[in-house]
Amino acid sequence: MSARITVLGAGSWGTTFGKILADGGSRVTMWARRPELAREIDEAKRNSRYLSGINLPRSMHATHDIARALEGADEVYIAVPSKSARETLKQVRPILAKSDAPVVSLMKGVEQRSGRRMSEIIEEVLGCDRSRVAVVGGPNLAREVAQEQPTAAVASSHSADTAAQVARTCSNSYFRTFVNTDVAGTEFGGVLKNLIAVATGIVDGVGYGENTKASIITRGLVEMTDFAVAYGAQHETMQGLAGLGDLIATCQSPLSRNNTAGRLLGQGYTLNDVVAHMEQTAEGLSSVAPILQLAQAKGVDMPIVQQVKMVLDGTMVPRDIAPHLTTDDDTPQEEIQHAAGDRGGALRRTLERARDLFGDGGGSSRRN
Repeated sequence: MSARITVLGAGSWGTTFGKILADGGSRVTMWARRPELAREIDEAKRNSRYLSGINLPRSMHATHDIARALEGADEVYIAVPSKSARETLKQVRPILAKSDAPVVSLMKGVEQRSGRRMSEIIEEVLGCDRSRVAVVGGPNLAREVAQEQPTAAVASSHSADTAAQVARTCSNSYFRTFVNTDVAGTEFGGVLKNLIAVATGIVDGVGYGENTKASIITRGLVEMTDFAVAYGAQHETMQGLAGLGDLIATCQSPLSRNNTAGRLLGQGYTLNDVVAHMEQTAEGLSSVAPILQLAQAKGVDMPIVQQVKMVLDGTMVPRDIAPHLTTDDDTPQEEIQHAAGDRGGALRRTLERARDLFGDGGGSSRRN
């Protein structure tokens, strides 16, 4: 018997993931905040605002009634903006408290007030055991996935059994899911790559070329690895789908909201103008400040992210971001040791493992 799945959130990624799940054989119910969007998905099998031109599976249904959406769900996927996560979870807590269904975060942000990851917010608000919570990350631009272009992702949970269950549910002919138990690494990969994508968008908007963007992507991966390892992640995860894979896709594609936001900033638009222009949330813009606070607490240097903040604050001209890629210190530094902050030799070990990347798409993951 096919699983009954609920997806909370009907933006581009939530709707795309509902399609992934339905194409994998599940019966999917979407919850949309707006009644007219729920009707369109349910009746026309379209989401013209967020996924124009994409036909949705007949086994996908939608409702504006969140209690109805959750009724009898075997698994629950949450795809609302991170700023709405706590409010949405409070709304569903009485319903999910009576269930043992896995709760899966598709969100890629941190709570601005607390700096907490989305899985931590789920555990806190729902009061559920962390073994019931999972996250999904990877190079997954919504429109390309909705067009059924082949890609892969990582399902991560502190429980290997939960991760494997989620991976089975969200795998199909064009979407392959690997598993790991590094929840912090998988989540931080999805959060941090957005910040680097804003930076690459800025230099693209200014008019700099591929050398500059490649330098920012490469040094950005260093910052991501340093930060994530400092907060307990495995460095291998940052070199897998949830880290490097997501970073490449997000930084290089015009489909990326964070890349687009950065490009507008580079073209001279103010932050308020950019926010007003974007139809959906660019999580990187709201994650910069809390991530830098967390980095400071652990003594992690994140110069690229710091310069993104300066552009957002209006204290740095966008064209000046590139000459300050890593540091204002003119002293020559050895790349690997400086890049990894020598925090456990993470990047050095990563380079030694590089050949394994081509045989293990999830970094430290294993395929389901």
